[in-house]
Amino acid sequence: MAATDMPRVKLGSQGLEVSKLGYGCMGLTGIYNNPVPEEEGIAIIKEAFSKGVTLFDTSDIYGANHANEYLVAKALKHLPREKVQLATKFGVCKIDLTEVVVKGTPEYVRSCCEASLKRLQVDYIDLYYIHRIDTTVPIEETMRELKKLVEEGKIKYIGLSEAHPDTVRRAHAVHPITALQQEYSLWTRDIEDDIIPLCRELGIGLVPYSPVGRGLFGGKAVVESLPTNSFLEKHPRFTGDNIEKNKSIYFRLEELAKKHGCSPAQLAIAWVLNQGDNFVPIPGTTKMKNLHDNIDSVKLKLTKEELKEICDAVPISEVAGQRIGEAFYKTTYRYGITPPLKQ
Repeated sequence: MAATDMPRVKLGSQGLEVSKLGYGCMGLTGIYNNPVPEEEGIAIIKEAFSKGVTLFDTSDIYGANHANEYLVAKALKHLPREKVQLATKFGVCKIDLTEVVVKGTPEYVRSCCEASLKRLQVDYIDLYYIHRIDTTVPIEETMRELKKLVEEGKIKYIGLSEAHPDTVRRAHAVHPITALQQEYSLWTRDIEDDIIPLCRELGIGLVPYSPVGRGLFGGKAVVESLPTNSFLEKHPRFTGDNIEKNKSIYFRLEELAKKHGCSPAQLAIAWVLNQGDNFVPIPGTTKMKNLHDNIDSVKLKLTKEELKEICDAVPISEVAGQRIGEAFYKTTYRYGITPPLKQ
């Protein structure tokens, strides 16, 4: 796909325009696979941009010692800054398999933003997300500091990730929220009842992460084994009896993909893309071929009947395992209610 073929969309109602498909940079520095060599990571980001992708998503917690932001900074040196929409996140200050520590105090907000600006070597961040919600701090306090950063020109737009509907409303009342980042794919659809309608009501864009089912729809743990030390080795849906049950989901999607002349991963991304004009998924990959395939999924046109057929091929009742490990699950939007603001 040529850069001119990539559709542009409004993300939210605050004026941010991005490519219809974004790129999630997280995997370049580990987590699902081993980290790629720096030059390969830079090459993938440059190639994505050359194909029309302009929204690049990172976080201060990705990679050892903030490696992901440093890598993205080096890639940005090769791209016209004004044509890139750079998204990063703050709020997760410690992460391992047993514990995830989240912090949202005003002082922490500012210190994280200043540090990310330095690592990314930019004057401003286009979209700055609260990565996870600190349930000990009123969301209004966190948002007031973010609002100051907008007024100072250090960030342009504010986003939330894994925020409870009540938290989204309260945050939006302090300063308009441009985007909400949530896990959303064929096998993770719990946000359809409350989060998606809320986003439409408030004019907030949705940025689905893990649209390829954390790699399952690309054949991970089905037609290709998991890399050593992959985070997925401990993921509930990729372990024990669960992965044996979930493999059937991949094979059903594979059969449907043949009908559409595409890969299962492309069909999974196309399904998400077709859920709304304001949906901008951010699949990540460490392989150039997969990057091209992901970008080509934008070309897939699906009718309502075809979308239903794809949906029916992945019944949520048959998905085995919680969508994330217990330590992470306690930071998801079901838990993300903050205390009331003291007057």
